[in-house]
Formats: sequence, structure tokens, C-alpha cells
Amino acid sequence: MTINNDNKAMHLSIIIVDDEANIRKTLSYCLAAEGHTVIAVSNPNDAVEEARRRSFDLAFVDLKLGDEDGMELIPVLLSDSPWTKIVVITAHASIESVVAAMRHGAIDYIAKPFTPDQVKLLIRRISKIRELENEIAALKENMQRLGPEDRLQSKNVGMQRIIETAKKASPSEASILLNGESGTGKSVFARAIHRWSLRSAKPLGIVACPAVPSDLLESELFGHAKGAFTGAVRDNPGRIAACEGGTLFLDEIGDMAPSVQAKLLRFVQDKEYERLGESKPRKADVRIIAATNADLEKSVADGKFREDLFYRINVISLTIPPLRERPEDIMTLATDFLAYFCRSNHKSKLGFTEEAEQLIAGYAWPGNVRELRNAIERAVILGSGERIGKADLPANILPSAGLPSIGDRVPLSTIEELHIRRILANTSSLQEAADVLGIDQATLWRRRKAYGI
Repeated sequence: MTINNDNKAMHLSIIIVDDEANIRKTLSYCLAAEGHTVIAVSNPNDAVEEARRRSFDLAFVDLKLGDEDGMELIPVLLSDSPWTKIVVITAHASIESVVAAMRHGAIDYIAKPFTPDQVKLLIRRISKIRELENEIAALKENMQRLGPEDRLQSKNVGMQRIIETAKKASPSEASILLNGESGTGKSVFARAIHRWSLRSAKPLGIVACPAVPSDLLESELFGHAKGAFTGAVRDNPGRIAACEGGTLFLDEIGDMAPSVQAKLLRFVQDKEYERLGESKPRKADVRIIAATNADLEKSVADGKFREDLFYRINVISLTIPPLRERPEDIMTLATDFLAYFCRSNHKSKLGFTEEAEQLIAGYAWPGNVRELRNAIERAVILGSGERIGKADLPANILPSAGLPSIGDRVPLSTIEELHIRRILANTSSLQEAADVLGIDQATLWRRRKAYGI
């Protein structure tokens, strides 16, 4: 999965489907010598079986497979893994056969007899396409999240040690558990660990466990076959298959249902899983990073989280301190956020007034970096002066401000935010808070994100 330079192709997982033993052997040797992982089969049935066990970046498919038509295999392979690149092999290349193969989903063809140089040139072109696709996917994933906090810099000694530990752990294959309050930057650490790892050229998938209803989380992670349940009108590869060779970040894993925990344990141990509606196991090479704002050891003791899964994901544990424990970072982050949101909103601000700086630096920020980010974004959008002043800051950070109550002339969202904050402060878990509020965990998760709690 490494990319050294323009003369070295990215590591690919490749399947060869050809009924000629000599072609399979020659092509396998050529590809393996370039550092790729290769599986070779002689017929469509074996190809489908292999594709159901693991994901492939590339498939070489002979158009004539004895009495069977390789053209029919193309859409079957793509239904399991839409990102797979199909290259057809043919001894009778014609415009008609090439056009037909493209219509079925192939991206290129290679005519027999072919040379190793032709294969290498083709592989380098396809590996570049897969590299660009992964980069585009990562950019789309991060587009709404990227900000100054993603630089992972700190003046706090404790935070510096955690960053260094994360850098040392990143190149390993060990599972990592990120602990910390909501808003401390666990997802930022997960993206950085993936970026620093040897898997950085492959996808990073992010699943917020509370944001997906428990009855759908299993399908989201492991995928499902068409007809597996009501509404399953097509095959879904699942996030694990989509992250082949890369990393899957499970945010707030403590909220995962026990039934999904059992399947995840099997995957973490054996790299095997089954899609809903299927009985045959699949394999995937995916590293797991998990995060939680709960005390998982207590959850284990209470029987809410599997002990065996806890030890599997807790190989390396990093606890990210809340913002109030690293006050030396508050104004640095605030200043960076100010510059960032001024650029993105086409506004010009010269900085903060002295009074605003004192309020920002002296506030405890219970919502941590996320709350600070939201406060500065709001101030930039709504502020009218050259500098961010006291009047531009949210009312809840002003020590003398009276808290709103029912019937006050304030927006409904202000009352809702205050109520959610109080409930969260007086309950021991996200589930308990959701039960008190009369909403599900996914809704509460969205509200917390919106209010920076």
C-alpha cells in the first residue's frame, strides 16, 4: 500500500480469472514481483467465491473462459466491490468486444500475447487512478471537518506527549483506543494516525456509532446482501469492505449494541466477517481505531461492553485531555479559528478585544475544542466590528449573564441547548440522557454536534 515515486506502483490486491494455466502463472509472477497481492483462478465461480471473501482493487478477466463468457462476470464482480477496476484479457481483440466490455463496466483491455512491460505500464496507470480515488474520498470526508485543530499542535506538555505517542504508534498495525470527553479532538487524532500510518494511501472510513440506529449499524459496518431485510433492494458492500487496506474509525464505540460487538470482535481477531443475508465468511485487511467518551472499564464491569472486545481494541490507549486542562492552548486555537473562519466567510477581523480575550481564556469550555470552534465561527458570522468583542460571544460564556428560562424572549434552540447541557451534566451515559430527553441516541448525537456540547 505504499507509493514511493512515479516509477513504483501502489500496492494493489489483484485477482486473475483465466482458464489458461500458463497465463495465470506468468501474470501472477509478473504482478507479485512488483509487490502486489495476487489471487489466480480459472473460472467465474471461483472468482465470485474469492470476491466474496475479500476486496480487490483490480481484476484481470479473460473474455473466453472455456465454455463460459467472461463478459458476464464483470457486473457480478462490480456488484460486490464497485471500486474494483476490471481489465479484460482477450486473444481476439476487436472494437466490438472492447466496447461491450466497457459497457459492462471494464476500464481497459489487454490483448494476448502481452509482455511484462505492457502489464507494468497498465498496472501503474490503474494504481494511480486508485490513489487519486482514495485521495478524493479522503478530501470529501474531511471537507466539512478540516480546520486549525487538525494540525495537532500544543503548548501543553501532557498533550505533546500524547501526540508523540500517537506518531510512534501510527506505523504499527495495533488497534488504538482514544479516550476523552466529547469535543476534545478524538476524530482529529484518528485522521492524523491514519495519515502518519503505512496505510495512508488507502481509505479512512469514519462511523459515528450513536448516529446510526442500532438495527442498521451492523449493515453499515459489514454490509448486506440484496433481500437481507425489508428495504435491502441492492447489495451493500459495507464500510469494512470499502476501507480495504486502510483504516476504520469507530467513534463512540461504547454505544455499540452487544450483537454488533460480537461481530466486531470476530473481525478484530480473525479479519473475517459476514454480510447480513450471507453465510459465507469474507476477509478484509482493515485497521481499527476506536474512540469513546465513556468509561469502558466500568461498562465492562456493568456488563454493557464485552470484556474480550475491550482488550482487543485497547492495545494502545491514548487519553486526550479536555481543553480546560491545557489552558495555554485556548487563545492559540481561538486565534487560528478566527483566521480560518474569516477566510471561509470572506470577512476581515483584526483580532479580539482585551475583554473578549479574558472571557475566552477564563472560560472552562465544557464542550472542549468543538465548543470553542463553534463560538468563534458564530462570532465571525454575527460580529459587526473590526474585532471580536464581548457582545459577539455566546451568552453562556459570560459570567454575569442570566441564564434564559421558559417564557423568555429567546430562540427555542437556546432553551433546548441549555436543557440538553443540564441533562448531560446530570446523567451518567448518553443512553440515559436520551431516555430522559425522550429522544433516541442518534438525535441526541446530532444535537450535541450542533451545539458543540
